[in-house]
Amino acid sequence: MTLPPPFLASLPLPASGPLTLFFALAIGHFVCDYPMQSTFLATMKNRHVENKGGAGNLPSLTWVHALTAHSFIHAGAVWLITGSVLLALCEVVLHWLIDFSKCEGWISYHVDQLLHLSCKAVFVLLLYCAVVH
Repeated sequence: MTLPPPFLASLPLPASGPLTLFFALAIGHFVCDYPMQSTFLATMKNRHVENKGGAGNLPSLTWVHALTAHSFIHAGAVWLITGSVLLALCEVVLHWLIDFSKCEGWISYHVDQLLHLSCKAVFVLLLYCAVVH
């Protein structure tokens, strides 16, 4: 089975390069972190939230499922934009760990967003240095 080309490769962009890729990844991040993140996922991914948004009596590890689902949504954006399954898998792990750290109170909201965008910058660097494809 042949996979389609990365999303960016199929667009008639006037200029493509590292900045264009970073911009696309940043847009993908913000779309996934805001309009595509439901109230349910935003609330349930935090294991410390007592009133789980009126979600009812859900299993105690629902937060793991919610955080993992949210991270896979982000990975889908990375995969569609870059065409790299490896970077998408990295996104799952890194996004999960960063959001978990935020929910634990180890990092602030601003550091959370800075770390997510830093990951995207590293992805661009890895692609343009041909470390990953």
